[in-house]
Amino acid sequence: MQTPLTRNQIVYAENLRYMRTLPDGAFRLIYIDPPFNTGKVQQRARMRVVASEQGVRVGFGDRRYEVQLYDSPAYRDAYEDYLGFLEPRLREAYRLLTPDGSLFVHLDYREAHYVKVLLDTIFGREGFMNEIIWAYDYGGRSKRRWPAKHDTIFWYAKDPENYVFNYEAIDRIPYMAPSLVGAEKAQRGKTPTDVWWLTIVPTNSKEKTGYPTQKPLKLLERIVRVHSAVGDWVLDFFAGSGATGEAAARLGRRFVLIDNHPDAIRIMAERLAFAEAEVVGLSEAAG
Repeated sequence: MQTPLTRNQIVYAENLRYMRTLPDGAFRLIYIDPPFNTGKVQQRARMRVVASEQGVRVGFGDRRYEVQLYDSPAYRDAYEDYLGFLEPRLREAYRLLTPDGSLFVHLDYREAHYVKVLLDTIFGREGFMNEIIWAYDYGGRSKRRWPAKHDTIFWYAKDPENYVFNYEAIDRIPYMAPSLVGAEKAQRGKTPTDVWWLTIVPTNSKEKTGYPTQKPLKLLERIVRVHSAVGDWVLDFFAGSGATGEAAARLGRRFVLIDNHPDAIRIMAERLAFAEAEVVGLSEAAG
């Protein structure tokens, strides 16, 4: 039995099982940020700093502040057969794409090369369009090797001769040497390359949800804006904090977000309340 697409959805489910209920060729764009197989528990502390005479932190004007810690979502990120876990989900993604649809798979250095070989077998090597590098600068710096400060995003087109690429919708970025290109070009800015310098979501940002693997909204907006059109359906079956859904909704697209972590469902339901999404399985997630 197939699930009809009638309204935005946030789905609490095992993603492969739910994907198999979705109709063929329903989505113009699929973006996923699957677990990276780090072998660790993924968790980030959430905190708030408030003024307090008993606080141990001292700020400007000798004002004292207290740090309040909150529970943070967490999940174990370790797989004995990572490719075996991903393969059936990537094959379903291929089925679910429109004939001119695109898949974006967001990974880091641990598994990216192996997953690319798997994607080549599903989409064909000719379906590989870009390896996008998301470069950032935060966190610790190793003294034993070059610090890893980038993620990899693979873009595959279902049909390499027919795909959505809205060049005019690309957000422009400043020239590094504006004086060399003239005032007109400097004012207009330039289009990004396959290396995207974007900051992570700052700890004190209003965008921050507390979900441990949250990605910047600006990164998702760039992908959604360029690789889909208003009214299109967008799918993220490792939805996490719901950034894909927010980008889609704010840009006039429709979305289906799937995750099997109760905290992710609660965060997305709150974050995307403005999009009036149907939350499937919420009672189970709250239990």
